[in-house]
Amino acid sequence: MARFLLIHGSCHGAWCWRDVLPLLHDAGHEAQAIDLPSHGEDETPAAEVTLDLYAKAILRVIDEPVVLVGHSMAGYPISLAAELAPEKITKLVYLCAYVPANGMSLAEMRRAGPRQPLLDAIIRSEDGLTFTIDPAKAGEKFYHDCEAALPFALPRLCPQPILPQETPLTLTAAYDSVERHYIRCTDDRTIPSEYQASMTAGWPEGRVSAMDTSHSPFFTAPQRLAAQLIRIAEAP
Repeated sequence: MARFLLIHGSCHGAWCWRDVLPLLHDAGHEAQAIDLPSHGEDETPAAEVTLDLYAKAILRVIDEPVVLVGHSMAGYPISLAAELAPEKITKLVYLCAYVPANGMSLAEMRRAGPRQPLLDAIIRSEDGLTFTIDPAKAGEKFYHDCEAALPFALPRLCPQPILPQETPLTLTAAYDSVERHYIRCTDDRTIPSEYQASMTAGWPEGRVSAMDTSHSPFFTAPQRLAAQLIRIAEAP
């Protein structure tokens, strides 16, 4: 039996794992998803949210070591969690996520990418603390191959605190001690698929896999995603 902790990406919440959690449970595994601070049902004010707060929220719910899965921007908080407490994490799984480049913030990584497909959908708040995704463009950016999920997902998208994404991350041997895996989404319209490939260049054989989905494989192909996660967890 494996234990999974699933972490959502920008503007999302634990709700995005709705279809994956029961599949992991039915396969005999433990699985949990949480809302990061200021996301979903968490009421932390956006002005108080930091990258460190994200990581500590993750570590707070881990009693026994887990396979820690991060979607999209969650690549940063799961990496920091591994840096702070590697003993709590058996494996890291990046799901079409940013793999931190040492010393860079997520925002810097996004700007360094080969394309900026999400840029025209970002609406920055007047106070500069958060951004939201233009509802008229969220479908094409996140859910173009799973339109049935739109009535569920769109009303739940929330403002994304900016500070955690503008915070550089420095990683050491503690982070490097944790085994890492990557699931690349080849039809992603948020993080370019070729950028996902370059972030994992040189990784050991068998640590990178692919799904022919959008940025939201948890809605497009939950069964295949659950199977991928189980395969990663059970691999020696």
